[in-house]
Amino acid sequence: MNIAFFSTQPYDKEYFERQNQQHQLTFFEAQLNEQTVNLAKGCEAVCAFVNDKLNAAVIKSLAGLGVKLIALRSAGFNNVDLAAAKENTIAVVRVPAYSPHAVAEHAVALMMTLNRKTHKAYNRVREGNFSLDRLTGFDLFGKTVGVIGTGKIGQCFAHIMVGFGCKVLAFDLLANKDLEAAGVAFLPLMDVLAQSDIVSLHCPLNEQTKHLINADTLGMMKNGAMLINTSRGALIDTKAAIAALKTGKLGYLGIDVYEQEEKLFFHDLSENVINDDVMMRLISFPNVLITSHQGFLTSEALTQIALITLQNISDFEEGKQLMNAV
Repeated sequence: MNIAFFSTQPYDKEYFERQNQQHQLTFFEAQLNEQTVNLAKGCEAVCAFVNDKLNAAVIKSLAGLGVKLIALRSAGFNNVDLAAAKENTIAVVRVPAYSPHAVAEHAVALMMTLNRKTHKAYNRVREGNFSLDRLTGFDLFGKTVGVIGTGKIGQCFAHIMVGFGCKVLAFDLLANKDLEAAGVAFLPLMDVLAQSDIVSLHCPLNEQTKHLINADTLGMMKNGAMLINTSRGALIDTKAAIAALKTGKLGYLGIDVYEQEEKLFFHDLSENVINDDVMMRLISFPNVLITSHQGFLTSEALTQIALITLQNISDFEEGKQLMNAV
């Protein structure tokens, strides 16, 4: 099958070519949108990532080009108009779980870096500054950590926090019995926010969860609490988070995702003027840590993403049941 890959990074090409045995892969650096959709001409499938635009117009154009399958190399599918895909008889598949440990561990890395300020210490020492002034952190042991969303990634994160000796609270539509057996307490969202020293988001983005963290829910949190987001940027109302940072209500913010990341993340803009005033304001805070959607970026995760995506495509081509259909 001929497959057009969009939003391609060097690691995508490396890992997909390493695992591919039967398909024709064409890689494009361009993001999939209404202006670039014609690059898929001659292909029966497109492989898209989190910031590709798969709205009704793009999907209609893909159908007109003869594309029959959208293969997402991600777990989330909030960027796909599923009704339009169904209307145009285009199947949609995804990678529901590649390495939940990768993202969960990155959330921990953000949390630990913000707390112990290792990024600041690293830069200081490189400049010959060995002072410990303003590098004070806190013990994680005994702290209360709230986990919002207990899918595979949330479960991994919760288990890590239990291992640190934290009191772990969780919110989800259904309680997870295995986590409860491990000592995790499931409570209503308001209670989790009110009691947690650290809140980590691990839920999908949909109509119900967009801006889940907003002025009201931030107001429910402990003064000086830490907020971590490795899921989807729009779970947080960024302007509300900035307001909470300015007053000190929010003590720390660590994000690997951002509401308007599509114009920034995965690109080298070091020689450009960044016109995103909200991002520049976030960067200006000493208690904010931002990484550019790298939570998935481990060798194990990239291998699984390639293997599962290619298997999804092969199953479609061979008329098999699509185990990872959306």
